[in-house]
Amino acid sequence: MSHRDEWQPLLEDLDRRRTAARAMGGPEKVQKTRAAGRLPVRDRVAALLDPGTFVELGVLAGDGAAPADAFVAGSGLIDGRPVLVGAEDFTVAGGSIGTAGATKRARLAALALQERVPLVMMLEGAGHRATNALHPHRPAPNDLQAMVDLAGLVPTVAVVTGPSAGHGALTAPLSDHVIMVAGQGALFTAGPPLVKASLGEVVDKETLGGASVHGTHSGVAHEVVADVRSALAAVRRWLSYLPSNAWEHPPHVPGVDTGPRSVDALLDLIPPNSRQPYDMRAVLTELFDAGSVTESQPDHGASVITALARLGGDPVAVVANQPAVLAGAIDAPAAEKAARFVERAAAFHLPLVQLADNPGVLAGSASERAGILRAGARMFAAQHRARVPKLHVTLRKAFGFGSSVMGQNAFGGQTVSLALPGVTLGGIPAAVGGATAKADDATRASLVENENAGPWRLASTATYDDVVDPRELRDALLAALRLSRRSGTPEPVSRVGYLP
Repeated sequence: MSHRDEWQPLLEDLDRRRTAARAMGGPEKVQKTRAAGRLPVRDRVAALLDPGTFVELGVLAGDGAAPADAFVAGSGLIDGRPVLVGAEDFTVAGGSIGTAGATKRARLAALALQERVPLVMMLEGAGHRATNALHPHRPAPNDLQAMVDLAGLVPTVAVVTGPSAGHGALTAPLSDHVIMVAGQGALFTAGPPLVKASLGEVVDKETLGGASVHGTHSGVAHEVVADVRSALAAVRRWLSYLPSNAWEHPPHVPGVDTGPRSVDALLDLIPPNSRQPYDMRAVLTELFDAGSVTESQPDHGASVITALARLGGDPVAVVANQPAVLAGAIDAPAAEKAARFVERAAAFHLPLVQLADNPGVLAGSASERAGILRAGARMFAAQHRARVPKLHVTLRKAFGFGSSVMGQNAFGGQTVSLALPGVTLGGIPAAVGGATAKADDATRASLVENENAGPWRLASTATYDDVVDPRELRDALLAALRLSRRSGTPEPVSRVGYLP
């Protein structure tokens, strides 16, 4: 006996409810979103994931007035690997967080830890819904608590595709990587209307918390891109460098440019004269696998470059001084940026490549007021305690604490420590040091001569493992990475002690 006729009304009701839940803010609002050059929430999720892999979670949450409760959530695949994704829907109640939406957010973050998979959050909402206060609800964990617990265990990404305020905006600084869409994405603790009401300040959303604010000044954003599709491609690219969780090694990606080779171009790119600036980005492009360098926070703390790259197909984290900015001197924003970058890279077992070419940490009253001592100490502590393979190269110069924060110290856990010929080293520049110490002419001359003597004294004591021809540098780094390749199952980094 068939029961199909009895099932029919139940299935029709289910289909009706699903259709209503997937309607977003309705045809008019969805079309308005597209006309503004943005992608509706479900198109965003589909464009992020491998085709046809999205499985929704909580589609029936909320009610008819708030389809999916303004938050589309579920799982899917990126390059064949599982991820969880949640996306605020600005076409429904301004993307605000309702009670059911809050539950879905917490559920996603808990699942990310339980299943040990990355979490991607797309932000364009108004924070907690004002009407939540009119309805009692039981105490429950929230997603921000869970996001804190995810740190260093699974990769987390926030993509800011529209204005995001309050609770939702806090997802960004709690994430490992933040991508903002220029001209569309914005982050703030409170939006322009609340700022005007509480402070009397009249400000637009771009000036208050747009991509230029967080990409350059605050340092909350790691990447700023031109449009939503570029943002989604950036998510996929960033995740490709990382393991799915801290219990796995980073993925090896074979390519056409993964083998040994001479890097002849470095002779043209790096001037031997340490006072002459050059662009370190060009060096990275030549040194690492073709097309593999992805910079993080390029406009914030710009005297230090932080980037993910591949070396012989293996992902690495790169911290490099930028002689084209402040002669490579490390200021407080650069040191803070580098410390955070190293902590996250070490949590996911990426080898650390440190390329030093700096006159030290930035001196001066403005730098001291900005907190360079604490920031520099934090950078030093982060790179010292990183328990990953560490490959150090002094390219031209490294003075004082500027050498230490870049891993030039012996017994810092380096797999290899290298120098190029002609490097200049010292506690402080010799001429300044001699004058400060009121040394006689002979002593001053000896100090200058010692500074100009290159890396040979440190090489003679095996402080440097080798001095290499610039053209040999890639092969030397490949050999060190081969030595340090780890086997077995890694473990998450233990959270012991604290940083300055």
